[in-house]
Amino acid sequence: MKLTKEFTSLEKSAVKLTVTVAKKDVQDAYNTTIAKYVKNAQIPGFRKGHVPANVLERKYGDSIKADAISEIIDASLNEVFEKETENRPLPYQQPVMDKMPELDISKDLTYTVTYDVFPKVTVSDLSGITVKEPQVEISDKDIENELKALQERNAIVVDKKVEEPAAKGDIVTVDYEEENGEKRNGYVFTLGNDEDTYGIEKEVTGMKKGESKDFEKDSKKIKVSVKAIKVRDLPKLDDDFAQDVSEKFKTLDDLKKDIIRNMEVAKNRRISEVKSQSLLEQLVEKNKFDIPSSMLAAELDGRWRMMAQQFQTSVEQLEKMITSAGQTKEAMLKEWTGDSEKMLKSRIIVDSLIRSRNISVTPEEIEEQYKKIAEDGGISVEEVKKHYEDPRSKEYLIDDTKEQKLYNELYKEIKVSKGDKVTFADLFANK
Repeated sequence: MKLTKEFTSLEKSAVKLTVTVAKKDVQDAYNTTIAKYVKNAQIPGFRKGHVPANVLERKYGDSIKADAISEIIDASLNEVFEKETENRPLPYQQPVMDKMPELDISKDLTYTVTYDVFPKVTVSDLSGITVKEPQVEISDKDIENELKALQERNAIVVDKKVEEPAAKGDIVTVDYEEENGEKRNGYVFTLGNDEDTYGIEKEVTGMKKGESKDFEKDSKKIKVSVKAIKVRDLPKLDDDFAQDVSEKFKTLDDLKKDIIRNMEVAKNRRISEVKSQSLLEQLVEKNKFDIPSSMLAAELDGRWRMMAQQFQTSVEQLEKMITSAGQTKEAMLKEWTGDSEKMLKSRIIVDSLIRSRNISVTPEEIEEQYKKIAEDGGISVEEVKKHYEDPRSKEYLIDDTKEQKLYNELYKEIKVSKGDKVTFADLFANK
């Protein structure tokens, strides 16, 4: 097909593509479409496949032209994008036609479409970037807190005495009902753990099993009935507890040593995250560019669907739950927009730097990663390799290794200094 193309850059990483298809190709496409109609048309008075073209044009002229235009546009766009590398459309949204062109087989056919493209960003200026590395020591108190958390995870859940009211830390099961609205039986949450989707924790606290309560919240009449109250029975911290946690531990001291090792791994991993986040935030600030609207919309939709999965519900049911709590989906998506844009920009910058610096990894480097993961996790290299047998998981590991190589390169080119002393808990507080 003989055609010309012209790209015009628009805001938010969008482009307008103008395509002109030569008159001869327009005529050929029209004749091909007419031939299809002739072959398949069934009109009284004519044998199938023998209806004159002029008869079909009089009867189906608009449809023939519409089909011909569609064929021309599809074929020409496929040809353009097959050869195009820089201005390929993103997969989140189909190109939008500004105006459907009119077919005139005596002229060239010109049409325009707009669509989003991958943002173009070139990172070259690293001047003025400083990354501070937090200084963290693991204290005895930190170890005690980890042991306490392990206790709670290994606690036995038992029914609370019937005469005892629900209190902070208790696991309650309630039936929830709004007058002429939302209804949910068997809703389970822990008091004081920010798990309460409906915002009824204050009203449920102090209630006993079998009790019901009517109250008004956000101009809605609500009824809750407590069906069960359970508490966690914490085990004693001794050698038996350590052996119950894992057969690899013989004593409580063995367990503590493993906790310290895991905390060191977590600390180093978090410090690495803090450094890379600081680096990327500064790179995003120094390299201004827009995120395509369709890319941002897809990211926000993905976050919404992930939230539904976390609540083990559908996206439709999640929206009803959010509305019952006095919020709206639109408000939440708007609240997420800023962070989502920053995250997408960080991804794009990392991808751009990896490509511009030709960063790759060798099989030997992946083997080293297997060993490090095994050492950090306290497992065998064979177990690690088994986990990464899946091609997608292996690809993720390769991408992550490339990214770490990039950061190591960049840290040599910018200033990295000692940051403030922080506790182990504060290191993870704002994660």
